[in-house]
Amino acid sequence: MPVKIRLRRLGRKGRPFYHIVAADSRAPRDGKFLEKIGTYNPITNPATIDLDVDAALKWLANGAQPTDTAKNILSYKGVMYKKHLMRGVAKGAMTEEQANEKFNAWLEEKNAKISAKAEGVSAKAAKEAADRLKAEVAVKEAQAAAIAAANTPVEEAPAEEAAASDEEE
Repeated sequence: MPVKIRLRRLGRKGRPFYHIVAADSRAPRDGKFLEKIGTYNPITNPATIDLDVDAALKWLANGAQPTDTAKNILSYKGVMYKKHLMRGVAKGAMTEEQANEKFNAWLEEKNAKISAKAEGVSAKAAKEAADRLKAEVAVKEAQAAAIAAANTPVEEAPAEEAAASDEEE
């Protein structure tokens, strides 16, 4: 039975949410699957991915073929890199401890990049909110000044008209 690692779509229209599953390639996209190995939420920024790395690695080692999107997700989370390192261990190029060290170093670097992006997105959102607030306050002050100008009594105008009429006579 050919097995694929693919996405199973959930969520309502316009708000997708996916389960990452190992399924028989002949089964429908949202149909029967063998094992759920993670979730993927593309709505959040950055996208939220919760993946069981060991289960994904087990399925890849047993010959499961990931779809293009699933392969990108597996690469993003380091499963493909870990598979590459384990292949090096199997060939005798390095020990398992060295492979785990390399993977953990890569994982820490990747997590730092992801957290930096998340902080950047939240800082940008906070700056945009502050700018919107400043613009709103400026508009509100302009409206208050216009209302105050319209509500002040006009006493100087009759005095000027009287002075103008005296000069005409």
